[in-house]
Amino acid sequence: MHTIQTINWGELTPEKFLSEYWQKKPLLIKQALPSFQGTIDANELAGLAMEQEIESRIISQNSDQSWNVSHGPFEDFSQFGENNWTLLVQAVNNWSQDTDALINLFNFIPRWRIDDVMVSFSTPNGGVGPHLDQYDVFILQGEGKRRWQVGAPDASLVDLIPHPDLKQVSEFVPIIDEITEAGDLLYIPPNHPHNGVSIENSLNFSIGFQAPSKQDLWSGFADRLIDDNLGEERFGDSARQATLTPELLEANDINALKAFMSSQLENDQFFNQFIGKYLTQSHHTLELLIPMEPFTDEQVKAFTEDESIQFIPVSGIKSLIINEKEPFLFINGDLFQLSDKTLELAKILAGSNALTMEKAKSYMHCLKNNQLLTRVLNKGYWYVD
Repeated sequence: MHTIQTINWGELTPEKFLSEYWQKKPLLIKQALPSFQGTIDANELAGLAMEQEIESRIISQNSDQSWNVSHGPFEDFSQFGENNWTLLVQAVNNWSQDTDALINLFNFIPRWRIDDVMVSFSTPNGGVGPHLDQYDVFILQGEGKRRWQVGAPDASLVDLIPHPDLKQVSEFVPIIDEITEAGDLLYIPPNHPHNGVSIENSLNFSIGFQAPSKQDLWSGFADRLIDDNLGEERFGDSARQATLTPELLEANDINALKAFMSSQLENDQFFNQFIGKYLTQSHHTLELLIPMEPFTDEQVKAFTEDESIQFIPVSGIKSLIINEKEPFLFINGDLFQLSDKTLELAKILAGSNALTMEKAKSYMHCLKNNQLLTRVLNKGYWYVD
């Protein structure tokens, strides 16, 4: 696994970036990672696009300027020629540890905000056309060169659908118009139109951020209420007073109904468990490594005597800790209740960094730590290497 260096911010700092650019305006940092060429090459990316469980597509532009979208898995790429197409593979970080490590570049932003790392390979003149995204994205240039144009939000832009599977927008005035080379980093906030066109065979690594909509959150929250049978309580109004206007829904009743509905949000334990599970569920297939026979606590403790091996998180796994009165660790939508004794180990697990046996051994004197690590291994979220 290659070591990913930190971003060369130049005169910027993460704090200044967040205050001046984050969700405000785009930014290009030339040579943010000077020695970066990529974490996966074009042939490896093509291999992933041949797998059934991995989401991939090829967007190409025809000689008559029309567009075409083909969905993977792919068996052969020769039909697409040598120009005018782009291969996009979602969640490459779920299958490549080196690609997953790119997320560490952005540890100044809470990990729950990050979605996945999409990787694209483009031939000369390849691109997906001008479009908008509803989320933040950092695009790290690997090998090759690409021309990027990025505009400001513009309500006059017209939505275009040149293909049923492709959304674009009309032409826009760029405020960034630059050629990116290996190691350059481009940040694009939501709703900023952008268009990238490859100058030569090139790779781009797009670190996308999840931004759930209110609709998504309310839908997920309602599903959780239903699953746990916690939404069956009926509205009550034992203090009801006589009314002279029965045809009206009055303000006090509206407020009472609002309070009735929102009361579930005030249940911190329920909400924390819902949001922890919701935010750590992967949107793409993971390569979980569930052991053929479940490990026992004794076996896991014995592993720590062998310093030639280590515990490794599955690539792309999503984890977080909610550290309130009752702390919880969430991994891939699963909940692990913690205590004061297990919180330190849980922070290591949530950080998704390899755990040496020397370090793991220091926690094994506590049975609860031993049990926590055993449960995580048996779920296939971490493995022994």
